[in-house]
Amino acid sequence: MTISFDDFQKVDIRVGRVTRAEAFPEARKPAIKLWIDFGAELGEKKSSAQITGLYDAAALVGRQVMAVVNFPPRQIGPFMSEVLVLGTADDAGHISLVAPDHPVPLGARLH
Repeated sequence: MTISFDDFQKVDIRVGRVTRAEAFPEARKPAIKLWIDFGAELGEKKSSAQITGLYDAAALVGRQVMAVVNFPPRQIGPFMSEVLVLGTADDAGHISLVAPDHPVPLGARLH
């Protein structure tokens, strides 16, 4: 399906830095709870990410990630997920996070 550039621009994808990460044992599928700083404009947002196949929660702190920041919040068990962290699946179905190659300002928008 082809979309217009205007449609693409409606999806607000920003870079943030993980400030806190914890195992999420209450989730139906293995997940990690993330707190992500998107800078002064957006502040800190939370996300539940099914990334346990390749990542340990403690190792994620300080890492930059990309996320969709303009989806409505979604209740995941007892946790409110506010952003959708982006990743791609490998051959085993494990999610590999999408991130900039070099440090960029928090809140920078994907172009």
